[in-house]
Amino acid sequence: MNNFKFLNRVTRTRAMLCLLTFILPAFTLQAQKVVKKQKYVIIGYVGGYKGVADMSMVNPEKLTHINYAFINVKNNRAFLSHEKTDTTNFRNLVLLKKRNPALKILISIGGWTWSRNFSDAVLTDTAREAFAASAVALIKKYDLDGIDIDWEYPDLAGNAGNIHRKDDKENYTLMFKSLRHDLDILEKQTNKKLLLTAAVGGFKRFLEHTEMDKVQQYLDYINLMTYDYFQDGAGIAVHHTNLYASKKYQTENYADKAVSDFVAAGVPASKLVLGVAFYGRSVMVLDIAQNGLGMKRGENVHVGGYTLIKDSLTNRNGFKYYRDYNAEAPYLFNAVTKQFISYDDEWSIKAKCRYLVKHHLAGVMFWEYADDKKEYLLNEIDARLKTK
Repeated sequence: MNNFKFLNRVTRTRAMLCLLTFILPAFTLQAQKVVKKQKYVIIGYVGGYKGVADMSMVNPEKLTHINYAFINVKNNRAFLSHEKTDTTNFRNLVLLKKRNPALKILISIGGWTWSRNFSDAVLTDTAREAFAASAVALIKKYDLDGIDIDWEYPDLAGNAGNIHRKDDKENYTLMFKSLRHDLDILEKQTNKKLLLTAAVGGFKRFLEHTEMDKVQQYLDYINLMTYDYFQDGAGIAVHHTNLYASKKYQTENYADKAVSDFVAAGVPASKLVLGVAFYGRSVMVLDIAQNGLGMKRGENVHVGGYTLIKDSLTNRNGFKYYRDYNAEAPYLFNAVTKQFISYDDEWSIKAKCRYLVKHHLAGVMFWEYADDKKEYLLNEIDARLKTK
């Protein structure tokens, strides 16, 4: 009887071990899939600076965050320059949460046009506290989810006439400290997570005039403006939103360099958001060599957003489509008129999405929604990132 019980136990143990050999590999594989799955942010700027925005064009299911552009800085406060239309836009943005309850809506303060007064607004402890209080009061009043600061740029001229001083470098850090402090207080009052982000220049000079290793501790995301690469000093036609350096000309700035520089400066890759352009930049050039790329340029020409570029210009109206495979950047050139156009398309967006996944970045940000109303580029982003 004892031998029988012993054999029975051995049989049961063997059966259990056999079962585990089938279960454990499957469990481990499933666990690996869970670990690999990451939720990437897709942040779109929606402009309200022209008046009431058409929110029917916005697809909230394909976004995680909307940054509303822009809030002014006036008399050392965050200020609604167009309060009536801004209020309408806020109300319509919040309504989008009915379609995507997880959507976060932030106010973006500053931008190229309204960064003139940042330096004064954060010059002293008293000024910073008042500025932070005014910004947080806006998101409280309109039931929004956070604040994005787009100061273009600390201790740099930026737009003509912007106030700037050496103190900006430290005060930029202290501004975010004050904002985070006030947001934390409101979080406790509302039991609601509130975000603080920044749009930053995608070039090394921005890092030399800020303390991003200190700033990053206060921020949820850092939106790299890896576009508008002009190289004005060189006076040549260049890619304005290239991922890598081109071999067609001496390249000063590109997205991969910006990411590397920010990481080297002490910013975690997991907080970096890669910027893409939903619009084109165009110049007239003086020579048709290299299909205009790297050639001496003349006047700037307005070209518009990607929907227009794709539907009306790509391989149409004298324009021919080209790819710079080293830079992973497309461009158009009209050899007759000598017009050069640089932009992002589905091919370059795909490359940028691969890049951010490989380098463990937080996600993608784009300027701006209205430039691609048919969502050609957003659809590509959605297809590449939504299932990761």
